[in-house]
Amino acid sequence: MNSKTAKQLLFISFLSICISTTATAALPAYAEGQALPSLAPMLERSMPAVVNISTSTNITISENPLMQDPVFRQFFNIPDQPLRRQQKNSLGSGVIIDSSQGLVLTNNHVIDKADTITVTLNDGRQLAAKLIGTDPEADVAVIQIPSDNLTMLPIADSSQLKVGDFVVAIGNPFGLGQTVTSGIVSALGRSGLGIEGYEDFIQTDASINPGNSGGALVNLRGELVGMNTAILAPTGGNVGIGFAIPSNMIMTIKESLVKHGEVRRGLLGVTTQDLTPELVKAFNLKNIQGAAISRVEANSPAAKAGLEPGDIIVSANGHPIKNSHDIRNIIGMMQIGDKVDLEYFRGNEKRQVTATVGKQELPRLAGSQLHHSLQGALLSTSQRNQIEGVLIEKIDTASDAWRSGLRPGDVIVSANRYRVRNIEELKQVVNPNAPLLINIQRGQEGFFVVLK
Repeated sequence: MNSKTAKQLLFISFLSICISTTATAALPAYAEGQALPSLAPMLERSMPAVVNISTSTNITISENPLMQDPVFRQFFNIPDQPLRRQQKNSLGSGVIIDSSQGLVLTNNHVIDKADTITVTLNDGRQLAAKLIGTDPEADVAVIQIPSDNLTMLPIADSSQLKVGDFVVAIGNPFGLGQTVTSGIVSALGRSGLGIEGYEDFIQTDASINPGNSGGALVNLRGELVGMNTAILAPTGGNVGIGFAIPSNMIMTIKESLVKHGEVRRGLLGVTTQDLTPELVKAFNLKNIQGAAISRVEANSPAAKAGLEPGDIIVSANGHPIKNSHDIRNIIGMMQIGDKVDLEYFRGNEKRQVTATVGKQELPRLAGSQLHHSLQGALLSTSQRNQIEGVLIEKIDTASDAWRSGLRPGDVIVSANRYRVRNIEELKQVVNPNAPLLINIQRGQEGFFVVLK
């Protein structure tokens, strides 16, 4: 046998051993009768605390949406149209967080404007629920059901979560009944998504589908670490990017909702913006992260603490501030009278100050005091859907302002081609004796209106 043949036989023998070893290694490495790893024991304890929430809302609509517009009817001399009622139903999920009081946590958008709320438990019981309180800015709501033989979830400290931790999402997607999906924590502290007013999301690749809203995100011990809220779905389906509100944030909001029926957020009185490389260079900073103060409201807690435009906030109560969303979230979770310790840079000098979070005093003004065409409208300085401007809080349906197409909830963002962020700025650009050109933001739409 020559050397070449010997090498071939040696290679074949080695390959046979590798194949044999691989085949053996592919077999399950457990003894006969040994239990396989499973989430089932944890889910048996947790799933009874996750409930299905169904709502019904009675809405009144006309045969033609145009007929609801009084301007349209008046222009064409059309009499009022008969209205008909329609019932709107929706499904979502909820989590029992207090079995002794029957408190159930869910998303605000699940029960928003509902006339009736019905909770279906895991054992099939259907219970009528009453609303305790809502926080639309954070999309959190608390409802209550009879506290009879309920199971609740223990609450985990969400600040201890780390990227890579295993999590399980429990909910009721599509009304199919309880469904469980698993994944990991993909990211923490997600903000700036434009989903809610206050954002500090847990991002997970556990599938979160329609109907999961308000459901539980739990760790492997079955403790609540977050509440499923939204998915990023460019094509309408799940692409493995889901978001949950952290349990610490939820429980802070829940305490306020149970006590007051609303969240009484405090006010620092600053407008901030993210630091860009251009701003870092302009302020002669050393590549620090933080939130740049662009405006300080007069007589606000920030003004009383000595903060000025151009100051860069880098820490609040020991928590690093990376961007404007961080400071907004921290202040937004504080109550009136709470103290906040701030670290900030003024130039290259690092300073510290303690401010007392104050009450949000919204300046209000009757529209008639500003321009005769705004008679019947009540204006306030407010931030709606993260848009600074002048909010039309109320409006008389018999007024010229209503006939011009203005509606409650509209936000005036510019007047006579000047950007306005509050009532004081609006006053400065309005001439009461001349036509008024205003730019209105209504939801995702924007348009101009000329008031004569």
